[in-house]
Amino acid sequence: MAHHHHHYHTIAFYGPIRIWLMLTPSTMPLFFCGSILFMLAAFSLIVGPLLDIELSIRHHGHHEISLVMPQIASMSNISQNYATSVVGPEILPNTIWASSLASQYYGCGSPSDSFASRVPTLQSNGYIFVETSGGLNQQRIGIVDAVIVARLLNATLIVPFLDHESFWGDKSNFSDIFDVEWFTASLAPDVNILKEIPARSKIKREMLYSTRAPRRSEPEYYIRYILPLLKRKKAIRLTKFDYRLSSGLDEGLQKLRCRVNYHALRFTEPITNMGKTIIRRLRQKGGRYIALHLRFEPDVLAFTGCYYGGGEKEIRELGLLRKRWETLADFRSKTGHRSGKCPLTPEEVGWMLRALGFANDTHIYVASAEVYGGESNLAPLKALFPHFHTKDTLTTSMELEPFAHYTNRMAAIDYIVSEESDVFITNYNGNMVKVLAGSRRYHGHKRTIQPNVKKLGSLFLSRKNMTWQAFSTKLRRIQRGYIGDPNERRPGGDFFEYPDSCLCRSKLGNMTHVDMLHHERNSDDAMELDAFDEHGTEEVDQDILHLQYADLINEANAGGGDVGDKEMEEISFLSE
Repeated sequence: MAHHHHHYHTIAFYGPIRIWLMLTPSTMPLFFCGSILFMLAAFSLIVGPLLDIELSIRHHGHHEISLVMPQIASMSNISQNYATSVVGPEILPNTIWASSLASQYYGCGSPSDSFASRVPTLQSNGYIFVETSGGLNQQRIGIVDAVIVARLLNATLIVPFLDHESFWGDKSNFSDIFDVEWFTASLAPDVNILKEIPARSKIKREMLYSTRAPRRSEPEYYIRYILPLLKRKKAIRLTKFDYRLSSGLDEGLQKLRCRVNYHALRFTEPITNMGKTIIRRLRQKGGRYIALHLRFEPDVLAFTGCYYGGGEKEIRELGLLRKRWETLADFRSKTGHRSGKCPLTPEEVGWMLRALGFANDTHIYVASAEVYGGESNLAPLKALFPHFHTKDTLTTSMELEPFAHYTNRMAAIDYIVSEESDVFITNYNGNMVKVLAGSRRYHGHKRTIQPNVKKLGSLFLSRKNMTWQAFSTKLRRIQRGYIGDPNERRPGGDFFEYPDSCLCRSKLGNMTHVDMLHHERNSDDAMELDAFDEHGTEEVDQDILHLQYADLINEANAGGGDVGDKEMEEISFLSE
């Protein structure tokens, strides 16, 4: 018998684990071919994303879209399930639509047993006639605070008079937008409210003594200065009543604010029905939907001094609009829109949503006025989310005709659709965002996502130098604390945005949100604020503060008169 001598080769690999392989001459070619294939595969994983400029996103495991991303040249093929590989407490696609904690919270605006009923009409100190100011939501805040002031002064409130002289020129009255019968009846236990000053009083509206409280006045101001006037004059007019009362009040008055804002201010039946019709059509098309308050409007960009790469044409157009406001400095530098003071572009909003986990079959309702740049700026967002809707695409011109010529009525329809959305996306922190965010917290903590613009600006600036996974991972980390979870905190935030006194948590025995702040001080589930936002405020709010500061300066220079008021009234729309 012939004996075949086999030559064995032993190879040792040293590392965390020592492995010995026995190779024969017949298996050597297979081993080396396999090794080469392995190295090629590893190499492709490393350099592939750097060479690939096309993003293919698979979602729901059964269909695929391809999106060319010319400004993000380093995107690789990814799956929507990539979130499972992201390190850290990130948002996953199955939770992005709603917080798992939302069901534990509910609105609790009912008065306590110690909150006294209103004084009888005969014991009223007089009549208060309030003139609101600004757009729909700024006026809404004024209406709410007018009820509180009437309560503070034991006064009878006349249904507030809406602003007819603002930027929009909307001549709508209170009863054209809000259900006035419901408003007066639902607040009857707390405040005397009448539609008009009674004829028997012989007080004429045009003869009323007018005064104006400073912005953010404390209750003590009204008691000390306004109440004596009211008792002497028997009826007074409070003008430009917006943000004239402090955000911080005692719990009883804060709960009254909630009853006014979330229960008594109900839109008229025609407006409500139009809003419900749009919601029904959205649900029929896609079930869940996002409402997006884009605010990428020429006046907003001009006011904030933002530049978006449109060259001299953009600088000239927005610069001319900016001259409307004498208190503002010249147009900012060409890097201004990365400073955290400006809205994201429609395209950037789209990529933020995709990075957070929303698939391209998501239905989006855009609640916004004119978009700067028109269709050319909207096209990238529509490419990312083809199911793109507005009031105009979901209704006929005949259906919108009763509202189309009234800005505040159209804004009310957007309010209804946005309030009922599964997710609400903000892009500029104005009054509509503030009021809606508070309402959504009160009514079940529906998710409201606010871009962390201060950090996202620099991220979008460097996005073309990173892979999609790196980009999305960083964006998710940046957005921690800005996705509308109940345990997010903004110390010192405005009450209309964070109605803490009216938020209760069921599992903690009807504890209010204010109490929970102390309860969860050392709790692991309390959301940490961004390290760069430890004061709980955003740079983007500085423009609104500048607006209010300019208002105060004008009032001081005018001695409380009307000088400068027209200019400030025109720019109040920016807070909407």
